[in-house]
Amino acid sequence: MKINALAGLLALSFFSSATFATEYIYRDLMANTIPAIKCEPLAEAKENAEKPYKLKNYSKKFCQSQGYGWHIDAIKDKGELTCNECTDQKGLQKCYIKDITVACKRIKPGSVGMLPGKS
Repeated sequence: MKINALAGLLALSFFSSATFATEYIYRDLMANTIPAIKCEPLAEAKENAEKPYKLKNYSKKFCQSQGYGWHIDAIKDKGELTCNECTDQKGLQKCYIKDITVACKRIKPGSVGMLPGKS
């Protein structure tokens, strides 16, 4: 009974080691968020532009725009806040984050599983 359990653990550890062999392709991107739709007072516009949700959401979109399989690895630089005054309404602004740097990664083709056409 103990030999079967030991053999099972040995087989499991042998086949699970392949998961550590996954290779990734990395790419750094720099992009801007989109300005708000409506004009707001400066303090409110800054607060809405710097929400952590927006940074996380846009960073995810930047990586996904590279194609299938790309996802976010890390946010390297949170960028800088930039505000533009609305032309039709004085005193109101539209703010966005400029130059966000994101590290994206995807699994290197052929590094995991069987290659097509090879047995």
